[in-house]
Amino acid sequence: MSDSAALDSFLDKWRARWPEWSVAEVFVAPARRDIAVAWFALLQEFEDALNITGDPLPADAKLAWWGEELRGWAGRRSRHPLGRRLEPVRADWARLAEALPTLAEARAQPLDRNAGLAALSRYGDAVSAVEARVLGRAPTSRSIVAQALAMRLAEAGTAGIPMELRQGGNDAHAARAWADWLLGQWALREGARERRLVSAFAHGRLRRLAQRSEPGALPSRASLLFTGWRAARGD
Repeated sequence: MSDSAALDSFLDKWRARWPEWSVAEVFVAPARRDIAVAWFALLQEFEDALNITGDPLPADAKLAWWGEELRGWAGRRSRHPLGRRLEPVRADWARLAEALPTLAEARAQPLDRNAGLAALSRYGDAVSAVEARVLGRAPTSRSIVAQALAMRLAEAGTAGIPMELRQGGNDAHAARAWADWLLGQWALREGARERRLVSAFAHGRLRRLAQRSEPGALPSRASLLFTGWRAARGD
């Protein structure tokens, strides 16, 4: 497979996970679409390692490999197809590499809500710093972590819900309570337009999860366009 085809396969994998993007990317300048998708696809690789089920060793090895890969980007020594697109950005890739081990540590069920945020704070700080260079602007670390935890709830279910919310033994109720709390933890107006779009869609997924205990079907195309329009404006 050529480098270009390999890169396209990773970008397409992220697009398949976020079909909302195909509707709302009209609000993003064509010249910025590929780098935005490459960045979000990279973050998806990390979140997949966080949300692994079963044997964690392969995911831990993957995070270790990514740490070495990111450190090499400062010297223009990328091996991964995503590096072909992201490596030229002068960002603190080493800082992001140093934060990756916290993803493995954050798989442990937190004691309470704030512990859940704190477990990923170092990762959120690093993502925010790099995203500011990749996209020109970035949300706060807290917003990034809250969004990552929202996706963890959708992907891993009860594994990431704080223990304090599961004490009653009703997992569906605990999931709704965790979702409701997370909904208020990240600001949708922060960051570059591309981040605001993805955040709005992630917020919508979490809101549907809070209402139904499952993500539910995607809204209509018209609804997605309206959501994208508002996010692009910063509303």
